[in-house]
Amino acid sequence: MAAKPQKIKRSYQLKHLILTGILGLLLGGGLMFGLVRHQLQVANDAYRSLGKVATVYQTLYYNYYKKVPSSKLEQGAIDGMIESLDDQFTEYLNKAETESLNNTIDSSFSGIGAQVQKAGEYIKISSAITGTPAQKAGLKTDDILLKVNGKSVKGQALDKVVTKIRGKIGTKVTVTIKRGDQVFNKTLTRAKIPIHTVNAKLVKKDGHKVGYLEVTTFSTNTTKEFKTAIKKLRKQGVSAFVVDMRNNPGGLMDQALSMSSMFLKNGQKIMRVKDRSGKVETYTAGKKFDKGFKVTEPTVVLVNGNSASAAEIFSAALNESGHIKLIGAKTYGKGTVQTTQEFKNGTELKLTIAKWLTANGTWIHKKGIEPDIKADYPEVAYSAFIDTTKIYKEGQVSKQVKTLQMFLKYLGYFNGKANGYYGQDTNAAVQKFQSENGLDVNGQATKATVTKIEEKVSQKLGDTDPAYDEALKTVVQE
Repeated sequence: MAAKPQKIKRSYQLKHLILTGILGLLLGGGLMFGLVRHQLQVANDAYRSLGKVATVYQTLYYNYYKKVPSSKLEQGAIDGMIESLDDQFTEYLNKAETESLNNTIDSSFSGIGAQVQKAGEYIKISSAITGTPAQKAGLKTDDILLKVNGKSVKGQALDKVVTKIRGKIGTKVTVTIKRGDQVFNKTLTRAKIPIHTVNAKLVKKDGHKVGYLEVTTFSTNTTKEFKTAIKKLRKQGVSAFVVDMRNNPGGLMDQALSMSSMFLKNGQKIMRVKDRSGKVETYTAGKKFDKGFKVTEPTVVLVNGNSASAAEIFSAALNESGHIKLIGAKTYGKGTVQTTQEFKNGTELKLTIAKWLTANGTWIHKKGIEPDIKADYPEVAYSAFIDTTKIYKEGQVSKQVKTLQMFLKYLGYFNGKANGYYGQDTNAAVQKFQSENGLDVNGQATKATVTKIEEKVSQKLGDTDPAYDEALKTVVQE
């Protein structure tokens, strides 16, 4: 007796649409999903369509040989319907995930304002945001976080530690910090922390001043931040721009449209949206989006395999309509639009409602966008970390050993072929590395050895950026 939902009205109110690529972590990435704040309507015959589901639910609830919580059956039904769609971007978000989404979209979250990163078995503070509790408490770059509220965070995942640090505004959290040989506690009061999505700097290249703009996500204030950064760089005398969309997972569609419009002539196509009925709506550059603010300086855009959705809209628009070069690696390939329905218990249903196409009408979903100039980090940069719960030694064969060999080769300790076999040459390479890095020399890839190898690889990768170098070289020649 009941059931079919009414169609969602496809008016596409831009300030609500979100295009999402890859999941990330706040203070290190950020969760990016699609969002439209309107209610799904259900017809009076919902009972008829869902009658069988209701019957199965009641039968299991009252007759299964042991008691089953109604919440478990409800969740199972939801998960089953979503799984049947075979769409990774349609999902049911629990309270924590919903809150994280909303924090990301609103460009803020509640916490202490410390940007953190993994450092061996512990977490290291990479910076304390100006004006936040962390900065006011005197936390500094390279401080090591040992405990949160008296409990050790040794060996814990970054996202788990971040969750412990964050909390409701006004509540307190005590962190135990190690700075050099000194260990001390700091009790901080959590506050609303703004998320800055645009990082800018002036770079000098061959006598030219170039403005570098890294866009990490497309959140509520991204266009405003982007415009402010451009104005500031112009005052410093820049004559060209490099816009870095690498590792940008997407975000609000209206922000992508506004920023794209800045680089295009009025009337040029930015993107198209195609709904399930086949109706296509085309978006073009103009004052509606850019408010008359234009960027006419030579520009190139950096992309990679983690540039997704809204980042791909921006990149494709500039490339196809503005003839601006893309540099880096092929993008992620996420060509759908999501919306969410909110529930009273604080959860949300995120669902795909349309396709988006590039200015030329191309659907890039699962295909990505090929850059005009390919330039990227070496393969080792995309290798998974090695499982440090195991010890690797001569005679073993595994994918983990192959990764170890790739790391050692990149660092200059291994000259053989990375084939996954832990032979004498791998043993010798490990011993040489151990000897030069103050470790026990036994030829075995222990946890301490692997951790140090990964640390050295990260450091070396941080000292080079082939795509960035190519972008600077290219833009000054434009």
